[in-house]
Amino acid sequence: MKLLLLLGLVALAQCLGPRVPLRRTKSLRQVLKEHGLLERYLKQHPYNLASKYYPTGVSAEPLQNYLDNEYFGTISIGTPAQKFTVIFDTGSSNLWVPSVYCSSLACSNHNRFNPADSSTFVSTNESVSIAYGTGSMTGVLGYDTVTVAAIDIVNQIFGLAETEPGDFFYYSPFDGILGLAFPSISSSGATPVFDNMMTEGLVAKDLFSVYLSKDGKSGSFVLFGGIDPSYTTNGISWIPLSAETYWQITMDRYVSISGESVACSYSCQAIVDTGTSLLAMPNSALHSILETLGASSNGGISCNAVSTLPDVVFHINGKAFSLPPSAYVMEIDGYCSLGFQGMNMPTESGELWILGDVFIREYYVIFNRANNMVGLSRLP
Repeated sequence: MKLLLLLGLVALAQCLGPRVPLRRTKSLRQVLKEHGLLERYLKQHPYNLASKYYPTGVSAEPLQNYLDNEYFGTISIGTPAQKFTVIFDTGSSNLWVPSVYCSSLACSNHNRFNPADSSTFVSTNESVSIAYGTGSMTGVLGYDTVTVAAIDIVNQIFGLAETEPGDFFYYSPFDGILGLAFPSISSSGATPVFDNMMTEGLVAKDLFSVYLSKDGKSGSFVLFGGIDPSYTTNGISWIPLSAETYWQITMDRYVSISGESVACSYSCQAIVDTGTSLLAMPNSALHSILETLGASSNGGISCNAVSTLPDVVFHINGKAFSLPPSAYVMEIDGYCSLGFQGMNMPTESGELWILGDVFIREYYVIFNRANNMVGLSRLP
């Protein structure tokens, strides 16, 4: 009986599809603080998260979980394999890593791809330029074999960074980004990695799922081509996409606290984004929530008050998705603050919310390309 059970578990694990284990490391805030650079950095790099979603002239994508925790996985590029640490980012679509052509200081302490060392690399004359809230990168596009979770994607297009201006990337603990959003927002029209996985029949289902651990625990992963049923015991709520660009959904008419509407008095758009650490919202909504929760204007709150704070509830597709204070209150060095962030929005674009890691950690999230839906399953 035990042998049959073991064989069954092995078979189930094989059917779920390949997964990439993610590891959690020091936040950007911690690294900058250790080097005595945090205050100067915040003054020199005002951060407009909304620029990611409403770029002008160039595609804009974030490369950090702003001042909070980050989740990384390892991929390889080329033959023989050259390894890189990347953020698996559902808020962008390009894959890029530093290259040996890069002379920027930010490339000096990161892994750099050397095309001369890969027998399968194919160069192009195409360039790529991507702007970020805190900097930018430019480079060239090339093709090579990219391996993700033991999946070999042959002739995958990716960016080889040649410039990474500024000092932000220098202190970032990741090498590059692997975007998991739609081709429509890919810079230079580069085909995203997961699109090639689907086209080449490398995944059992046209979806991937994400689990982000909390409280410093290990076990985070991105699972390509499958859903792990051990994380969906509370059922799955399926939400249709409102745009095939980012993983964008429509929130219902209000966000509530203690049964009272505090924000999003009209229908709002929300993007489920693993590449954003905090939960971002329009400044007016942030002000309302901070005031309701008794926090200061910069989000600070007494650590002693955490046990008495109410849930913040998001109403999406007719269902309520609650966020307890254990999820949205963050403690760093004995100081507590809310994991919410305001952002400047173009008035013509309406309200946009970004459901980053603060939200995602409470749910097992399924990104379904077959039906263009997001699935949310509350974690036990």
